[in-house]
Formats: sequence, C-alpha cells, structure tokens
Amino acid sequence: MLLRLAWRNIWRNKRRTYITVASIMFAVFAAIAMSSIQRGAWGHMVDNVVKYYFGYAQIQKDGYWEEQSIDKAFLMDEEVKALQTKLPHVKDFIPRIESFALASYKKSTLGVLVVGTNGEKENAMTKLGTRITKGTYLQPGEKGAIIADGIAENLKIGVGDTLVLLSVGYRGANAAGKYPVKGLVHFGSPELNKRMVYLPLEEAQYFFAADGLVTSIALDIDDKKNIEPTILAVKSKLNQDKYDVLNWKEMIPSLVEAKQLDEAGAKIMLLILYVIIAFGIFGTILMMTKEREYEFGVLLAIGMHRMKLGLTIWVETILLGILGAVAGMLFSFPIVYYFYKQPITMTGDMAKAYEKFGVEPILPAALGLDIFLIQALIVFLMTSVLAIYPLLKIRGLRPVEAMRE
Repeated sequence: MLLRLAWRNIWRNKRRTYITVASIMFAVFAAIAMSSIQRGAWGHMVDNVVKYYFGYAQIQKDGYWEEQSIDKAFLMDEEVKALQTKLPHVKDFIPRIESFALASYKKSTLGVLVVGTNGEKENAMTKLGTRITKGTYLQPGEKGAIIADGIAENLKIGVGDTLVLLSVGYRGANAAGKYPVKGLVHFGSPELNKRMVYLPLEEAQYFFAADGLVTSIALDIDDKKNIEPTILAVKSKLNQDKYDVLNWKEMIPSLVEAKQLDEAGAKIMLLILYVIIAFGIFGTILMMTKEREYEFGVLLAIGMHRMKLGLTIWVETILLGILGAVAGMLFSFPIVYYFYKQPITMTGDMAKAYEKFGVEPILPAALGLDIFLIQALIVFLMTSVLAIYPLLKIRGLRPVEAMRE
C-alpha cells in the first residue's frame, strides 16, 4: 500500500519527477563515463606496453630475471615443450635468447640488446613486422638482422649494409658475427629504439654458442583474465626449483606503480565528482521538499502520522533514485559503446607523449557490467542518504505555519 501510494505521488507532478530523475541520470552518466575512460585508457596502455615485447607471462630459468645473464639460458626440453598441448589458454610459445653486445659499423660502435626469436611467432604476438619502416622482416632460415631506427641513425647504417656484433657468449665463449641489415624497425619508446637488434633464433643461438638454448619463453595468452590461471597451471607442471614463471607485473613493476598512482588520482577525482553530484541531487530534493510543505502541513493537520508521512516521502525518493540510476545506465551504454568501438584519438603534444612510450595515442572506453552497476549503485546510495532530509523536515514541521506559507 505504501509503495503504491509513493509511486502515485511521484507522478502527480510529472515535471518535478522528470527534473529529479534527470539530475540523477546525468550524475550516473558522468560517473560511468569517467570510470570507463580511465579503465579503458589504462587497459589499452598495459596491452601496448606488455605486448610490445615482454608478453603477459614468461618462463625463465630460476634466478634469470635478477641477473639477466646468458649463462642462465636453458634447454627447451620435453617437459617445457609438452606444456604447449596442456595449456588451453596459451596460443603459442615464443622462445627467445637475448644478451647485450657491441654493434659496429665502420668506425662507430654502440651497445645493443641482441634478441634471437622466431620471426613468425614474434610477429603474431608483438606485431613486430608492422613496425618495419624500411627493408623486409625476418625470414625463416635467413641470415640477417633487423635493427631499430635509433641504431641505424647513430651508426649511420642502412638496409643492405653489414652490421658487426661482438659479445660474450654462453659460459664465456667468444661471440662475433657479421649480419646484413635486412630491415629497420621503429619503436615508439626511445629506449627500445636505441638498442634493439633482432636475429633469427637459430642464428642468435649460433652467435652466442648456445645451440638449442633460450633465455626466456614468452607466453601468448588469449585473454588477460586467463593470465593468473595460466601461470598457476604452468607452475604446477614445471619444476619450480628449476624454472621461474613471471607475470608482466613482476617484470615491469614501474608500469604497475604508475597505474596505481594514476588510479589513486582518479579516485580523488571521482570523490570530487561525487561531492558535486551529491550537491546537485540534494538541491533537487531540497526544491521538491520546499514545494510540498503546504501538502505536508495539510496531511499532518488531518491526522496522518509523521513517521508514516516521512516513510512515504523516503520511499518516493528511493523510487526516483532507482528510476534515475536505471535511466543513467541505459543512457550511458550507447555512448560508452560508441567510444569503445571508436576511441578518442589524441593529437599534438599529448599524442607525442604517448608515442614516446610506445603507446598508441588513443583513449578507448572500457565495457564492463561492473562499471555500470557500481557507479549506478553509488549514486543510488547517495540519493538514499540524502532522502533523509525530507524525514528531518517533516519531523520538525508545524502544520499551521506550513499551510500559511
């Protein structure tokens, strides 16, 4: 009975109801839009940085990440190879062997990171082939190197020239080789652009005198939500005294810290937004209460109990909150979905700043049921708390004075 009475009351003055619902709807929309863009931007940035080179997870020999020495290379034995058929969420294994070397051309020398990898598998995960600016990509069985643009610029070397590499191989072996430059690759990150040299895996293993050995195996996982289950599955199937299985958070802690710092700032911004929203909703409730003082005075004068009247008004406000929250979610979805499919493209200095870190300069929105539900629930709870004001007003209302005003 009380619910039916409250429902009829809110539609007695449709204009007031529409104004109240609209204020709550736009509050929900603002909160959803901010949360969606923030989550989408960071999700996109993590994908770019992680899939740029590291991968979401890697298998390494125990202790390799602390030393990163080629002497920590290991053989891809049957125990490791068998994992590919036992892990449903792993699309492929990308074996790599990497170590530092001196790159030389004519009279110029530069320190570089030599990465031996399977060209086809590397391209499937990191899209390395799409970053070729000159020349061609790594071909199976071909003796040649692709180098970063920054190395080419510093050494004054181009496609077709011969790059000389000198290093220390596996267990102190001499490592020296000459490789024709097959292509130039561009990285958005200045750090990567100054030091990356790629060789075919077999050629790099021969160069480092490490036949059949790898320093890491990157796991190409089909979905981010499957990272932790996959890592647990790999650990359960490998000898943990012999191998380490690291996720991207352990390999790139600086990115995790930057994400946490940005999320803290976003929470402060959301808090400020909630305060603004609360004042907006409270102003609407204040207006609604003031307009109905005469009505409240009449009801109290004819004998309606204050508690029952207050409860009715509270239920009315809750119904308005539910209508506003639902309307906000429905209004937000097509807009968020549009920016999910058509991300905001940044230009100017902001775009250049993103590109320096190897991140595509776009701001996509994130789609997630929890984004819509959580923000709608928070705004609804704020409305429910603010609905206490009419109760307090009715409690101290004097019927005769209310009817005179």
